[in-house]
Amino acid sequence: MKKASYFISKVILFILFFLCSVTGLKSQDFFLYTNTELILDNGVVKRVIQLPEVDGNYFTKLYKPVKGDFFFFDTTTTDFQFYFNNKMYSGKSKWILKKIEKCSDSFSGRGALVVLESKDAKIELTIQYLMYPGLPAIRKNLIIKNLTNFSGIIESVDIEKLDTEQKYFLANTYSWVCHDYGRRRSIGPYKGNAQDALVIIHNSHWRQGIVIGNEASGITKNTTFFNGDRSIVSGLTHKQALFPFRKHIKKGESFTTPQVFTMVYNNHKDPDEVLNTYVADFVRNNLGSRLGKLKEMPTFVYNTWEPFNTNINENLILELAKAAAAAGMKEFIIDDGWQKNYGDWEIDSSKFPNGLKPIFDYIKSLGMKPGLWLSVGSASTDSKVFKKHPAWFVLDEKGKHTNLHQPFNDVATACFGTGWYHHIKNILSKLSLEYGLEYMKLDFTVVTSPYKFNSKESGCYATNHKGHIDHNESLYSNYEEVWKLFDELHAIKPDLFIDCTFETLGGLQLIDYAMLKHADGNWLSNFAGPEEKIDLRIRNMAWWRSPAMPATALVIGNAEMQDSLWYLHCKSLAGALPILLGDPRKLQTKDLIKSKNFSDWLQAMENRYQIMRYRQDLYGFGEPKEGMWDGFQRINTENKKGGILGIFRHGATETKRMVTVQYLDSDRIYSVKLINGEVILTQSGKDFKEKGFEVQLNDSYGGELFEICEK
Repeated sequence: MKKASYFISKVILFILFFLCSVTGLKSQDFFLYTNTELILDNGVVKRVIQLPEVDGNYFTKLYKPVKGDFFFFDTTTTDFQFYFNNKMYSGKSKWILKKIEKCSDSFSGRGALVVLESKDAKIELTIQYLMYPGLPAIRKNLIIKNLTNFSGIIESVDIEKLDTEQKYFLANTYSWVCHDYGRRRSIGPYKGNAQDALVIIHNSHWRQGIVIGNEASGITKNTTFFNGDRSIVSGLTHKQALFPFRKHIKKGESFTTPQVFTMVYNNHKDPDEVLNTYVADFVRNNLGSRLGKLKEMPTFVYNTWEPFNTNINENLILELAKAAAAAGMKEFIIDDGWQKNYGDWEIDSSKFPNGLKPIFDYIKSLGMKPGLWLSVGSASTDSKVFKKHPAWFVLDEKGKHTNLHQPFNDVATACFGTGWYHHIKNILSKLSLEYGLEYMKLDFTVVTSPYKFNSKESGCYATNHKGHIDHNESLYSNYEEVWKLFDELHAIKPDLFIDCTFETLGGLQLIDYAMLKHADGNWLSNFAGPEEKIDLRIRNMAWWRSPAMPATALVIGNAEMQDSLWYLHCKSLAGALPILLGDPRKLQTKDLIKSKNFSDWLQAMENRYQIMRYRQDLYGFGEPKEGMWDGFQRINTENKKGGILGIFRHGATETKRMVTVQYLDSDRIYSVKLINGEVILTQSGKDFKEKGFEVQLNDSYGGELFEICEK
């Protein structure tokens, strides 16, 4: 009977697809199914899944680009895997199909929602697949529901588990693992870490590969390749990991996993081609990042941290604001030092006798947006909130209050699964609404520290906090509460720019997709020094994290305005989010004018081309290094009207380089201009791609910015 049913379903499916092919019909929901097969197809990529009606198994039997061959995957790939109360469930367990229905998101995603029940009747599993018009992306997550009469523990969740071909072993032998934001290459088995929000497996023999994007938070993400078996895995950390994921769910409750996305591709010689096109387009338009919701992008930010640190006061801030405005700054951020202590976040009246509101108003009167630094999850042990509510704070393995950030006993880290959540939300809301704050730099550790390397010194070991039952669960739940806080702040003030620092995210220079969906930017670094070495670090960091991450989310400090090479700093920072620190009062009048002209030019480029939403590698220029040339382009790839280029010589012996420009319209005519408007060359987009133009830089350490515009 099953064989007959299987045969009939295959005939029905064949007829459906035959009709689609001859009539031009296409499923607007990107999927078709019978009782034995689910087919996901958006015209770019195709995935075929065998449903449990056949033999009780649920597995991916085909996953490839619609056009051309693709050799990576086995025909019975596992699809997913997780543990519930120490029992493993995967696509190759026994399942009953309950239903299939369409689903969608707010970012043009459409696809199928599949509901299964385990044969042991303990789990209801919902699998959501989303596809996007014109992109090879398939986005996926799981919803695991507890059908038992007791509480359960979910662990070691592989949202995607794709088994590679076994016949020739070529998927492993000739594959680069492009990890660390797709930028670092290795061969062989690979176990990912917190920096692996995006990994590309590229087979140089086949010129094929797969992009794996993991949207889990911080140290809870897990992406591995050939680590113990022949599979590519993306999901949450396993039980044996340094920072293991765990979720407790009660009877009848469900847990929704983060999403992951994959992209399969062929006919590409180098994975950077995919990184600069499909990945960048998906992240900009379909990920749901906060940057995409901003009406105005920041273009030129000033921050007080260096060289003043906490030694700030009202008179100093007023003087700095006046000078920063003259230099063309658009945002003015007051960093640490304005408060009496951490936790209560009361204004230090000895430094600011009139409070902060008049200062914020003054900053606005100068045409800048005011911003403020706070530690979102820290309190001094002498603060009122700590003394009154010690139960709101993290406990270490010995049951003692602790500072997760650094080994300073006078500060305690708060746990967001307590009343701290509402305490800090009220403070931040008041600053936004009553004080008119438009930029928040929210800092310091909430789950793990970038400066501590013992995994046990993380999370919260309390067993009576509402947000988590045990330490492992706190590693995930505290991230989720912070994201919820950011979302609620944005609901109160939609255009508020939240800078979630790498310290808050929990790793050195760490940024990821989870953060991007809830915060707008990420303070990535604290580079110091007046020499050209800081420019190399800036450009290297921007190259390293983009295009996997939006360049404008990369807040790279601490270049200072009074440095002798301050103008080179500006040019280097034009490839990320331009932010300067230092003392603008020390700039001579001519330099203030020069800075203002740069700011006006940059804002004009944003107004004209929306450059802050784009960044691509410059073809033929690699990672910024000593003795080399490097560069970037920020071309609007949607309307193709133009953008900017940055070209840099960093100790290279040659003084000239040919520069080609990608992603322009071949048939349109474009001009290249200097910042002062001087036209260097006019030619077609095709010629810019194939012939380019020559750039000469006489300084061993120097750079130049160009506008490229449609004539």
